[in-house]
Formats: sequence, C-alpha cells, structure tokens
Amino acid sequence: MADMNPMNPYKAPEAPVSDVSGIGGDDSGEAVAVPAGDGWQWLADGFTLFKQQPGLWIGIIIVWAIIFIALNLIPLIGGIATTLLTPVFLGGLMLGCRALDSEEAFTFNHLFAGFSTNTGNLAVVGVLQLVALIAVLIVAALVALLFGLMPALMSGDSSALLRAGPGLIIAVLLAVGLMVPVYMALWFAPALVVFRNHTATEAMKVSFGACLKNIIPFLLYGIIVFVLAILASIPFMLGWLVLAPVVIASIYASYKGIFQG
Repeated sequence: MADMNPMNPYKAPEAPVSDVSGIGGDDSGEAVAVPAGDGWQWLADGFTLFKQQPGLWIGIIIVWAIIFIALNLIPLIGGIATTLLTPVFLGGLMLGCRALDSEEAFTFNHLFAGFSTNTGNLAVVGVLQLVALIAVLIVAALVALLFGLMPALMSGDSSALLRAGPGLIIAVLLAVGLMVPVYMALWFAPALVVFRNHTATEAMKVSFGACLKNIIPFLLYGIIVFVLAILASIPFMLGWLVLAPVVIASIYASYKGIFQG
C-alpha cells in the first residue's frame, strides 16, 4: 500500500547503511590477494606490535604455556582440551592485537577474552580442528600399516621391519600434506569469529579461501618462520618467548592486510 503521509522535506534521507562492526572495511569476509612481500611484512608488523608491550607479551606466553603443560599432564583429556581451547585463546589475543593496533589498552585479560566473546563459535572451531587432526592421523596410520608395517609383519621376518621405513615416511609426508589445508582453514578462523561474528564453519571456509588466494605470500611467510623457529630453538627454546608472540601478532597483521585491502 502506498504511503499516504505527506513528504517531510526536513526528514533525513533514508538509505541502506553498511554495518561498520569489526575492524574496518566491510563484513562480507571477502579476502584480497596481496603482494608476495607481504609475507615478510606480516612478521615485521607482528614484531612492531610485540615491541609495544614486550614484557606483557612474554608473560602471556609463559602463562599460556603453563596452562597447556598442566592440561597435558592429564592423560588423553589434556591433549583434547588443549586442541579445543587453542582457538579460544587465539580469539582473545586477536582482540588484544586490535587493541594495540588501535592504541587502546592491551592487558593480560586479553588472553582470556575469548571466553567471553563468541566463545561458542571459537570452541566449535576447536572441535572441528580436533576432528580434522583425528581424521589425518587415521589416514596416516592406515597408510603406514598398509604400505609399511603390514607387509613387514606378514613376512614373519624381523629384519623386514627395517624395510617398513619407506611406508612410514610416506605416511608422515601424507599427514603433513593433509594438515596444510587444515591449517589454512584454521589460520584466520579465530579472527573472523571475533571480528566479523562468523560461525565456525563459515570462518574456516573463508579462511581457507583467503589462504588459497595468497599462496605465494604464505609460502614466503612459512619459509621465514621455519628459519626463525630453528634460531629460536637454539638457546634452550628461549627465543620462542619472542617468536611466539610475534607469530600470533602476525596472524592479526595478515588478517588485517588480506581482509582490509
């Protein structure tokens, strides 16, 4: 039915306005392709965020490590719990990175902020991560059994176990290969959940697409992190007190670069 009210010349014009929640840009989850050199820039930006509060970052990493070590002392349940909770902790730290980036207060409580912000979806990301890990392990175990251990055991020759090596190597390589798409789906998932209110499955789908669109920058990023990880491990793993927060902050930097244009 047509509106019979007379037009009010002083009424503000009505037009659709996009939701401005989140860090910036639109909330469609659309990712952009970035230059290869951004793989290094993400780490540089992560280090910049780390330098703003290095003591607090190191304290957060130490407490997080203590929590996970304590959980892993519980047989079976502990390992499952750490997998389920990792996205929740990361979601909180993504909020902490945004606070630093926006020159707002970054506090120790950001480590636990994921327990009060979209906790359900973050936990579901953890569940899906656990399911994916179990599936990969099952596939790798079957390959190792069929192409390595089973022929050796059926031969009845104890020395044949030494020839099972190639099958085991294939199983390990297969597991690594299968984990690549899993981590592509997980990389941006916590950030997409806390910043754009995506569901867990939607966040993982968008994350996978964003990583796929930026394979080259991520390849460079992975090579650099691999080298830094070796260096960080040399002095009694102490370098990880710096590298771990830098990598976490670089996840935020990569999110901002790819989803903000």
